[in-house]
Amino acid sequence: MFYSFTHTVTTADIVTAKKRLELPLTAGVIHQVDMLFQDGANHEVNIQIFYANFQLWPSNRGATIKGNATVVSFREFYELTHGSVTLHAFIWADGVVDGIDVVINVGLLPKGILQPLSFDELLAAASGLR
Repeated sequence: MFYSFTHTVTTADIVTAKKRLELPLTAGVIHQVDMLFQDGANHEVNIQIFYANFQLWPSNRGATIKGNATVVSFREFYELTHGSVTLHAFIWADGVVDGIDVVINVGLLPKGILQPLSFDELLAAASGLR
């Protein structure tokens, strides 16, 4: 599954009044994250993504992801264990950027993708190797 969230940055989205964008997801494993910065963002639009009060991306606390006419894309394998999970993004700019869209896409795999094989499945796989 892929989830997509869009926010249009306005001059009101500044460091002292960051936009909090809710990212409601379901349980599973996040395998892909894309942040699309529209042309005109000029590396002035900042994004941080949190799970509760823990900053997930970028991983170095206090840092932000920025861009201009680009997609910042990375693979991730972060498990969300609850049935309904909401991440949130803080988005802000310098007070001059206005009308620029940022899009956050999140790819989610079912939790079963992480489940280890049972003993019987391991035996069946091993017998197929002979």
